[in-house]
Amino acid sequence: MTSAPPLKSLRDSADLRHLRQIIAGLDEGVILVDPDQSILWANEAALGMHGVDSVEDLGADVDEYRQRFQLRYRNNHRLNDADYPIERVVSGEAFSQVVVEVAVAGEAEPRWVHQVRSLVLTNDADEPECLVMVIQDVSAQFEAEDRFEQSFNANPAPAVICRLCDLRFVKVNQGFIDMTGHDRATILSRTVYDIDVLERAEKRDLAKERLSEGRTIPQMEAELGLPGGGTKLVIVAGQPIDMGDQPCMLFTFADLEPRRKAETALRHSEERFMRTFSLAPVALAIGALDGHRLCDVNEAFTALTGYGAEIIGRPLGDVDLWETPALREAIEADIEAGRPIRDREVRIRSNEGQVLDCMVSAEPIQLDDEACVLWAMRDISVRKASERDLVNAIEAVMKDTSWLSRSIMEKLARIRTPDAEPAGVGLDELTQREREVLALICRGLDDKSIARALDVTGNTVRNHVARIYAKIGVNRRNAAAAWARARGFDGDSLPTPHRSGTNVKDAAA
Repeated sequence: MTSAPPLKSLRDSADLRHLRQIIAGLDEGVILVDPDQSILWANEAALGMHGVDSVEDLGADVDEYRQRFQLRYRNNHRLNDADYPIERVVSGEAFSQVVVEVAVAGEAEPRWVHQVRSLVLTNDADEPECLVMVIQDVSAQFEAEDRFEQSFNANPAPAVICRLCDLRFVKVNQGFIDMTGHDRATILSRTVYDIDVLERAEKRDLAKERLSEGRTIPQMEAELGLPGGGTKLVIVAGQPIDMGDQPCMLFTFADLEPRRKAETALRHSEERFMRTFSLAPVALAIGALDGHRLCDVNEAFTALTGYGAEIIGRPLGDVDLWETPALREAIEADIEAGRPIRDREVRIRSNEGQVLDCMVSAEPIQLDDEACVLWAMRDISVRKASERDLVNAIEAVMKDTSWLSRSIMEKLARIRTPDAEPAGVGLDELTQREREVLALICRGLDDKSIARALDVTGNTVRNHVARIYAKIGVNRRNAAAAWARARGFDGDSLPTPHRSGTNVKDAAA
């Protein structure tokens, strides 16, 4: 059998023209190489992928091609001469999916990314007759992958990517490493079954089903296992993506551990608060700010008011705790306006109808994310009763102060009217004689002693005293003395006229 003529003899043959016509319109670049390493022909796509206009610009042979174009792998390693795809084609090696970066000689950065495969055409004797290098320009694809890689690694949100065919992790970013403490190499050697990113997920069955189908996994809470033991609370979600024509699943995470710690601390704080609330000796109640509805009361509150669990959920206004509706409205208005209530003396009505004097305080608090008010009440009924008894006793004693010293009378007067404020008429409204009479009243003299001191009759003294009472608005001697001392007048600054041989001390005695 006669063998086919050499390829060189077919350069202008009809077969070669037909071959050129077939491959000229392909999107893939095609370069034909003779077994003697000369470059025979290239289609327009191949020329465009090298930035040249003619086959001669590629180089006359393989050596010139290497001189004009510098190739390196994606890991930035330069290719040796023998590793050039065109060199491997000439050697008759069959290969596919070789990815190289191509730079024009003299330029530092590559212009294109080529994916190359080989094809060897043989004659009837099974000898290489034409060597073919088929090229795809995958620059756009790898640029997109580079951008995704940079974005993926720079994203602070923790994320991992697994292949769907074997569920093996193929990418992990620094955020996931920082969150879990896993080593990068360890993660990339494991599968989803080894590092379960869906552990204790609230919708685990749904997530597993979506993962097996390559569909979106909705957000859900999960417990992510840590290398040192323990777990971390996260929100996990899955999004299907393609990487290098391989379907993958991108898992993203949100760390909920700070929230869980805060919730745990808040729960413990609220538990301590409730224990303190229950055991406090002071009557305490918690009410909602909206509507003043009671949420809880402690034992001391029940002991003070007689109200227990039966008032929980009811507004204070329905309970009739306050003595009068006006008091309730005033207190609620202060609470709603944000005005503080600190140790305010009020009167409340117990469950049995008994009216109690209390000291009330109110403080706004947050409980279970609800605006509330903490009420504190102290029973001061005994103290108020003691004060009233003391005032009555003082008034009884001061009805006749002639036997008391002036200093004691002043102290009793101050206890009787501790908050007396100078008001009404002043000393200028009194005549000179009235001031003299008032001065002697302040010194503790009775009407007879004043009459002897001033050398007037008893009726005259009584008339002066009556006019003094009318002017200053009192009706007792001790009140008149308190009125005078509140204005800095105690009678010591006035000389007291007296009869010969009689002085004020003698008269008081």
